Amino acid sequence: MTHPTGTALLVVDAQESFRQRSKDWATTANPRVLDNIAALVGHARAAGDLIVWVTHAEPETGGAFDPALGFVRVVAELEPHDTDLQVVKTSINAFTTTNLHQQLMLRGIRRVVICGIRTEQCCETTARVASDLGFEVVFVADATTTSGITAGEGYSAVSGEDLMRRTESVLGGRGFASIVTTAQRLSVSAVV
Repeated sequence: MTHPTGTALLVVDAQESFRQRSKDWATTANPRVLDNIAALVGHARAAGDLIVWVTHAEPETGGAFDPALGFVRVVAELEPHDTDLQVVKTSINAFTTTNLHQQLMLRGIRRVVICGIRTEQCCETTARVASDLGFEVVFVADATTTSGITAGEGYSAVSGEDLMRRTESVLGGRGFASIVTTAQRLSVSAVV
């Protein structure tokens, strides 16, 4: 059952729930995120990589992430296939509350390519855990997005753009991941 390329594209939380939060979606730091994710999915399909769709659920909360409301699904324009792996998480990272690690190990996956929504939250945390689990991690920074944080008691406001740059610096500078752009990833052959 070993996957031929040893690579999986993890699409984290590219789901309708975020569009239901119209303020966050309208102020996203990277309006091209869905186009870049779609390009990565097309590249992964052509290369024969495993595609993993990760969605986030908060059952019985009545909010946009409550599965009962129907928004915990991949955005329609990204079109998951039946042969893709899909996992639903209830934690920030894609591993802790799912069997994703086991699924990747069963398929002989050694490298994960990460993209998705909330750069500094679910995407970054997934990258850190993946690195700790021994995966080679490629973080496609311009295929992620987030919105800014407003100031609160004990913390300062931070723009979405600054959060994205910080994540790139921390993951790349501290050795958790290789940081690439969508264009750089698209130029990589299936064997790299």
